[in-house]
Amino acid sequence: MTDPDEPVDPSDIGTSDAPSIEDKPYKIIFEANKCFGAGKCAEVSGTWSLDLDTGIAKPETYYIDEADLDHNVAAAEACPAKKDRGVIHVVDRRTNEEIAPDPNGDGTLSVDW
Repeated sequence: MTDPDEPVDPSDIGTSDAPSIEDKPYKIIFEANKCFGAGKCAEVSGTWSLDLDTGIAKPETYYIDEADLDHNVAAAEACPAKKDRGVIHVVDRRTNEEIAPDPNGDGTLSVDW
């Protein structure tokens, strides 16, 4: 069992069939259980869509490359959930550091599970 007081290791999240780090060096971690459907992510990123029936947004993919990095970082930073700490996290798979939103300023994954 994981200690809830210990930080979550980003490399522990994801599937074994993920694309190679060379092809898709960034990973999106989405706390869907904390999303309240503000839609800010879908406003700033074309890869996020808001389901009007459920009110929950979701990304087209959870692994991205440089071409999709900027607008997914913008989606993470625009998310107002969790008292503006956000529920969208962009992680550099090479370093395991959270790029956005990084509310702690230290690169640790800021999930709240």
